[in-house]
Amino acid sequence: MTKLSEELIWRGMKAQTTLASDSELDTKKFKFYLGMDPSADSITVGNLATLMLAGHLARHGHEPTLLIGGATGQIGDPKETGERDLKSLEEVEYNKEKIVGQFKEIIERTSGMSRDEVRFVDNYDWFKGIGYVDFLRDIGKHFSMTQLLDREFVKARIGEGASGISYAEFSYSLIQGYDFLHLNREFGMDMQVCGADQWGNCISGMQMIKKIDGKRTEVWSIPLVIDPVSGRKFGKSEGNAVWLAKERTNIFDFYQFWFNQSDEAVEGLLKIYTLLDKAEIEEVLSLHESDKSKRLAQRALAFGATKVVHGEKMAVASERATEILFDGKEDTEEDLVLLTEILPNYALKDGVLLVDALVESEMLPSKGEVRRLIKGNGLSLNGVKVSDENAPAVKGIVKIGKNKFLIIK
Repeated sequence: MTKLSEELIWRGMKAQTTLASDSELDTKKFKFYLGMDPSADSITVGNLATLMLAGHLARHGHEPTLLIGGATGQIGDPKETGERDLKSLEEVEYNKEKIVGQFKEIIERTSGMSRDEVRFVDNYDWFKGIGYVDFLRDIGKHFSMTQLLDREFVKARIGEGASGISYAEFSYSLIQGYDFLHLNREFGMDMQVCGADQWGNCISGMQMIKKIDGKRTEVWSIPLVIDPVSGRKFGKSEGNAVWLAKERTNIFDFYQFWFNQSDEAVEGLLKIYTLLDKAEIEEVLSLHESDKSKRLAQRALAFGATKVVHGEKMAVASERATEILFDGKEDTEEDLVLLTEILPNYALKDGVLLVDALVESEMLPSKGEVRRLIKGNGLSLNGVKVSDENAPAVKGIVKIGKNKFLIIK
């Protein structure tokens, strides 16, 4: 069996670590956690990379915990471009519930643990009872401002002509550092895992524990996953987010996101976002090289990532949908039922026109937009181009432009 440390290096899942040797992952069992602010009601594929890391750690016997930032989520992790919008307590609570559910599903599918075994905590539970003066005296006294001022995001915000930074966001690193201290004291957690952009915040917590309690803890960070087309990281703040929630990114679009990755990017993404082992990935890549037009590596990536996030049934459905919608395979009644689970769908009404069905389903914003699409030969129903603006809606598959679809059922 491959050692965990070797597997993480091979998968490209190491940016920096405080471990004296990577092999400590093979000889010790850590209680680790990763933190996530409930700034949205879904995790993105950028965050998913860290969850995949957590799954590998848990599969090898390390104990995972998800920390939801009910307190830090009300402030917002500082970014280089300006202040984040504040979330209400109600919005934070709603987002928290959704994210916890997604996290438990991912850990269950990647580690073999039952979702009921996964611990999650909310930092609002301990911060709501801490007095401001007590926090400054007991914690802030041990925290170096010099560390913060050296951080790139702070320099970007306080330099000449910059937007400035609020005291709330400036304090974020101190609050996050205290989380590590609290979790170490209460649960014995001795490792934090994170994305590379959170390295400084995590180190703050590790140093705080060393200063105040004299204990050694560790940090392991994973590189940020960069979109090979845009050069930007996968994430909601970058405006190119792909979400795990099917309500935000439908399952078929999620599958297609991976299916459309470039040949240059696919190997690295296979290692991070699927559970295929080294031998399986090498075999896929070898077959892919023999005929790149078949996109076998992209198919394996799309199937594997969709299976992790949405389950095997939905991965199979997405694969079948791709064959029907793009490869010209014949569809059956059974296929159409399956497709309704992964694609937007519309319940047929007596006498409704196709134009009205597309607007009512919110696939297109207006009847005028539908008519423009028809004039440009950009709309088809069950494989036949629609040329009549007064065409009735019938059961089947509507293709809108190049890659949008609606199932009329």
